[in-house]
Amino acid sequence: MPMFTAAIALAVAAAPAQHHTFTGLALAPQGDRIAVLEAQVHDDATAIAHKTLVIRDATKGGVIAQIDPCPACDYQDPAFSPDGRRIAFLGHDRKAGTTTLYLVTQGAVTTRTVITGVAERPRFAPDGRTLALLVIPGAHKEVGATQAAAAQVGDIGENTDEKRIAVLAVDGQGAPRAVSPADSFVYEYDWTPGGTGFVATLAKGDGDNNWWVAHLAAVDLASGSTQAIAAPAQQMNFPRVSPDGRSVAYIGGLMSDYGSVGGDIWLVQMSGGTARNLTPGFAGTFTSLQWRGGRIMATALIGDRETIVVVDPAGGKTQTLWSAPVSTHAGDAQVALDATGKRAALVIEDYDHAPEVAAGAIATLGLATTITHENEGLTGAGTARNVTWTSEGRTVQGWLLAPKTVAPGKTYPMVVVVHGGPSAASTPTYFTNTSLSGTMRHLLDRGYFLFLPNPRGSYGQGEAFARANIRDFGGGDLRDILAGIDAVEKITPVDDKRLGIFGHSYGGFMTMWTVTHSQRFHAAVAGAGIANWTSYYGENGIDTWMIPFFGASVYDDPAIYRKLSPLETIKAARTPTFLYVGERDVECPTPQSTEFWHGLKEMGVKTRLLVLAGEGHGIRQPDHLRAVDQGTVDWFDTYLAK
Repeated sequence: MPMFTAAIALAVAAAPAQHHTFTGLALAPQGDRIAVLEAQVHDDATAIAHKTLVIRDATKGGVIAQIDPCPACDYQDPAFSPDGRRIAFLGHDRKAGTTTLYLVTQGAVTTRTVITGVAERPRFAPDGRTLALLVIPGAHKEVGATQAAAAQVGDIGENTDEKRIAVLAVDGQGAPRAVSPADSFVYEYDWTPGGTGFVATLAKGDGDNNWWVAHLAAVDLASGSTQAIAAPAQQMNFPRVSPDGRSVAYIGGLMSDYGSVGGDIWLVQMSGGTARNLTPGFAGTFTSLQWRGGRIMATALIGDRETIVVVDPAGGKTQTLWSAPVSTHAGDAQVALDATGKRAALVIEDYDHAPEVAAGAIATLGLATTITHENEGLTGAGTARNVTWTSEGRTVQGWLLAPKTVAPGKTYPMVVVVHGGPSAASTPTYFTNTSLSGTMRHLLDRGYFLFLPNPRGSYGQGEAFARANIRDFGGGDLRDILAGIDAVEKITPVDDKRLGIFGHSYGGFMTMWTVTHSQRFHAAVAGAGIANWTSYYGENGIDTWMIPFFGASVYDDPAIYRKLSPLETIKAARTPTFLYVGERDVECPTPQSTEFWHGLKEMGVKTRLLVLAGEGHGIRQPDHLRAVDQGTVDWFDTYLAK
């Protein structure tokens, strides 16, 4: 008996750490059930975890059904029918190159159609009889610029993928019928209330590249003809038709990445015309919106807090219904609503609480009242506090994370973590060991402080703040960060001689820029950064994003591109720098990291470059994530530990 007990204890101790994930959450129109994609993720996994579609009771969180018709598939985008009796979802089999549209009816799963290629975002028509979805037949790559690029061979740029709205009868047979034009890439869409067509954001040409120049159009269901509604100068997200069908609301603003949504709420007539900003001067950033009962219900980041806000479409008056210093998500938005807008569901987390599902009346949502408890017992690696400071007359916000144990009289190293974007923000997120955030968890475990600033250019403080880094990358934003470090050092036992800097994407650029413009940091890690904006313009697959930020193309204003390039000041670099990048990165191509690595070597600066085979801008394979994590922690330990 003692030997048996010891064996159990040993097995438990040796078991890998794990956490539960929730994605793609949808709430039934009646507010009684939730559909969510769930997976149990192990720290030592050798492959990306397989998800299952789980149907839960929206009051107590109990599991009603678990649906898994394709063990080889990655499931996505569950959606309820208007009457709540059916759920549509997709299963993408990457090896086979197919996407299957499944229907769940009273617990029974049927295959409605199989698409050779990629599909996303199934949505029922208002009468529930027709399903629409976005399809890319014969796709060359996964959707989105953060995914790995297709092989660049043959005639480059001649055969681009086109994503189209397609429809099919829910109760019927046959393949989807494409509706939107064959020469246009559709990014987002919404049914009109009468079910006779759609509104969509779309652009001609390469889908990865042209979202920044997309326009808003109406698409007729019967004929497929399009009618222009608006072509705003700013980027658009979340086009949603009003219940009376007369107008379209959308989020418009300066956005650097498709999917990283932020801006004001705009309204334009369905018949077209000049769009009207409903929320000018709003002291925050809207991140998603939905119509309910003639009102716009939106989410917004306001300083350190995620909020749910009602916006009056007539005068733009706002009312905050809920607010908390957390991060949330649900489907393609930050919250899922029932048909009345009175009940909601979302996945919620912060630095100390792993993700769980919360549901109920909007005012009751919170970490203390979640309806799932799959990650119960997991805690964060440190303690977090919201910090604000003043920089050149602006109030700047960020997060300071401390190790769980801080000894009196002792000083500690600190790593500054700069977010990507730049149109984004660091928000309270639970650090897992199976993502790039795992590196931050490990640094906290090893006694580092972490500082996550949201300098000018970030979301959370309105459009003027988000636009404050135009033609000034690495200027005011770096001064904001340095001022933040000064403020933090006054309230924490941080050793200024043991500062590090770390970032991915725009954060990678900022790391490269910082080590060529400051000697304050003693170690740096730049993931998927940008060293030379001039060469970058011709190398990347998303060059249209640069025009709003630089004011002109590199061919029309080369001076500003050179001025903001870290490689122009490489001779000032002294900081040991570790670089990593995906081999097939569309957004920040590998040569950018190679150029900086080469320059550092020429200057005699300690450096290392890790290129991850087959990866795109987002590092996804578990072994690659572990390689980046280990390389980063080792680098900081080498140069910052006493």
